[in-house]
Amino acid sequence: MDCTANFRLTAALLGTTILAGLPAAALAQTGAAPAPAAAPAEAPAVVETITSISVIGSQRLEPDTIRSYIKLRLGQPYTQVAADMALKDLFATELFSDVQISNNSGAVTIQVKENPVVNRIILEGNKRLKEEKILPEIKLSPRQIFTRSKVRADVARIIELYKRQGRFAALVEPKMVQLDQNRVDIVYEISEGPKSKVRKINIIGNENFDDGDLKDEMVTKETGLTRIFSSGTSYDPDRMAFDQQKLRQFYLTQGYADFRIVSAVAELTPDKKDFILTYVVEEGQRYKFADVKVESQLRDFDGEVLARQLPMKKGDWYNAKLVEDTIDKLNETAGTFGYAFADVRPSYDRSKDDLTMGITFQIAEAPRVYVEKIDVNGNTLTQDKVVRREFRLAEGDAFNSLQVKRSTNRINSLGYFQEKFEVEQKSGSAPDRIVLEANVEEKPTGELQLSAGYSSLEKLIFQGSIQQRNFRGRGQTIGLSLSYSNYSKSAEVSFTEPYVFDRNISLGVNVYRRDYNSFNYLNNSRNTTYKQATTGFQVRAGIPLTEYISAVGSYTFNIDDISLDKSQFFTNRVNPTLNECDPLLAGRYLCEALGKRTSSILGMSLIYDTLDNRMRPSRGRAASVTAEFAGLGGSVKYARLRANASQYWPLGKGFIFSIRGEAGAIKSLENRGGAATGIDDVRLTDRFYLGEPEMRGFDIRGVGPRVIRQPIVDDGAGNPVVITDRNQVVDDALGGKYYYLTHFELEIPLGSGAREMGLRPSVFMDIGSVWGVRKPLLQSSPFPNGIFIPSRDTAGNPLYLQIDAVDASCNATSTSQVTSPTNPNPPSCLTGNANTALGSSVSPFQEVFVGDSIKPRISVGVGVNWNSPFGPFRIDFAKVLMKRPGDDTKSFTFNVGTQF
Repeated sequence: MDCTANFRLTAALLGTTILAGLPAAALAQTGAAPAPAAAPAEAPAVVETITSISVIGSQRLEPDTIRSYIKLRLGQPYTQVAADMALKDLFATELFSDVQISNNSGAVTIQVKENPVVNRIILEGNKRLKEEKILPEIKLSPRQIFTRSKVRADVARIIELYKRQGRFAALVEPKMVQLDQNRVDIVYEISEGPKSKVRKINIIGNENFDDGDLKDEMVTKETGLTRIFSSGTSYDPDRMAFDQQKLRQFYLTQGYADFRIVSAVAELTPDKKDFILTYVVEEGQRYKFADVKVESQLRDFDGEVLARQLPMKKGDWYNAKLVEDTIDKLNETAGTFGYAFADVRPSYDRSKDDLTMGITFQIAEAPRVYVEKIDVNGNTLTQDKVVRREFRLAEGDAFNSLQVKRSTNRINSLGYFQEKFEVEQKSGSAPDRIVLEANVEEKPTGELQLSAGYSSLEKLIFQGSIQQRNFRGRGQTIGLSLSYSNYSKSAEVSFTEPYVFDRNISLGVNVYRRDYNSFNYLNNSRNTTYKQATTGFQVRAGIPLTEYISAVGSYTFNIDDISLDKSQFFTNRVNPTLNECDPLLAGRYLCEALGKRTSSILGMSLIYDTLDNRMRPSRGRAASVTAEFAGLGGSVKYARLRANASQYWPLGKGFIFSIRGEAGAIKSLENRGGAATGIDDVRLTDRFYLGEPEMRGFDIRGVGPRVIRQPIVDDGAGNPVVITDRNQVVDDALGGKYYYLTHFELEIPLGSGAREMGLRPSVFMDIGSVWGVRKPLLQSSPFPNGIFIPSRDTAGNPLYLQIDAVDASCNATSTSQVTSPTNPNPPSCLTGNANTALGSSVSPFQEVFVGDSIKPRISVGVGVNWNSPFGPFRIDFAKVLMKRPGDDTKSFTFNVGTQF
């Protein structure tokens, strides 16, 4: 009997009982009740035994599998309680969308409808979070069994992901699309909503500091027009907890030792678009330092001497950050004396009566430690010796924390291993032993780069290079590079061995070819003037003198070939028998530079370097002095001296201030001319030049001595007018024998969002000058007709155009080039027998020499470095505050490239 039949029988019995009582009630109203009759005996309950259990409706699951989920068994009595428990067990598997159980005289039938199989998961409306960020986080996936609980969990998980992105108004609506074969597509329709911003930050209880001072200490910022690109305006619970710590640190550095945050509440506005943050604080009293002492149990430390050197003094406002820094400094000092496990603990003596805080730094006794062993682990390609030779400590040496830190920096500078590598310190086999471990994670050191880009200097640029910075795991560097642009081409092969024969001596070789086209500007057009082709090689060797000072010697041999366009700059105006560089067209300073020459150069450099990072330093200094002597063979003789120095300071909160300076001088060791000739002893190609990109705000080679050729035109009344517009003059930079250049720059930190984009803005000031060249002999072409330069034959005779025959209209039909100024047989229609001289005319002009001054040029501006998705990008806006006559200025420059 099934459940429905049981229900009907029970109802019938109850109805019969009720109906049987109705006559008795009627009799009670009309007369005395008759004597009660004896109650009939109840029929015994029928309990059926389960004789079979059949399953219908299953498609993927076997009937035996379904029967295993329930507790109904053959031979057991069938009860309604057992049937209800079986229903619960089957629904608990989440494999079925519907289950029914029926009983027919012990034959139990289980009818099931299986949950569908997920065909695919579809996300719609997600723009801020890509599928690859969402799909790994949800439970449902294709070929799984659909369950409503998993869908609900997935909806909650997706909403949580959007909350982490600051989008608390995000909504997710799941939908199911039925397919054949009991399959479904699950569609999550996502409404991302706006990013929830921090509309307002309220601070209650602050009396000694205004809201603005405290908000400046927080990472979270209020939304506004000035913070469009800042990610700090988004609400983040973790950031809010960090801000509480920042507030606590700020007050503790200002002397408020009892400061506490009573509550911190984030309220979501009704529209779910913004948050209002409220902090309730108690500032407490402000304390000053009382007596500050040092008690040392280490024999090498005198507590009284150390106390006098501490940064805090009695009467100063209490500063918890200063206390922490002092603990680190004392630990570091103990480490330099070999006490690796020194324990420095501060003991506080707070007096609420006079609001003072006494501190005693207690340095516990510790054994002097020695390096027992140095282990290098994790290196599969790099040889052990490449890492070990960077350690400033050896096994058996007394431990020194400064040397450990220096070793860490040197290994990091190799660039072979993971970022933020640290040398780990572990206890040795005895209390006075320590083990240093270098647990490295190698990263690729081979680089293959092909790039193309556009530069405001070089226009289209193509570059390619291949380099291996850890060749064969020996720390060697080998590379090949090629570059091409409209005005320069180069090819170079290089090899560097940092430790020759495992000794601390470096050796490097470069072989190169460089072609460079110099240029000037005329009407904003860049015109090539001379071409310089350099082929050469350099051999260099370096040796460390101290930990931070090294010496590098070099030998360079160059073959230079400087040439001009003969059709543009060569004539035989000066010497009719020779076709040579014409100073009227090219200038004497350029004509004298032509030809081939060889340079044999010896160089020596002293280098000092304590930078924390050579690629992007934030702390430390570097300096170098380089002296070069050309003349040990070759045709060029000079002495050149250069100096560079830089200093970086971290100012806190991500600000980095730097000063970088350089200067140079060159002295010729040969007499090549004199004041009468206007030829300087130092060749044009060996001088110093200054401008973009070294000095922002000025054009390339835009600073220093130059010759400006100014056209002279007729004003219409026969009077000469000199054109001084820089867009209409020819401007040739001459360079100088001396120069200096200084950069002041402040790197400004942005929010975490901007840092993730790779944006690094800065403000700068550039100061520099180049000068010291001999004044050249200036050229001119007289007004009003200029100078005529005749064409000549190979013997130096001037050439003329002769008309030999004409047509009926006296137009020339036959001409020839002759050396005679007269025509012996002119056509009768011509009025004379003079031939036309061949040649070219140089329009009237005058040259002026300007810019040869030691006085500084000054520019200020802002710049942004951006590691964009399509390559590194640099943009600068500069304003020139001080310049000299003749300088070329340029307010805006950029450089962009890409890798592919």
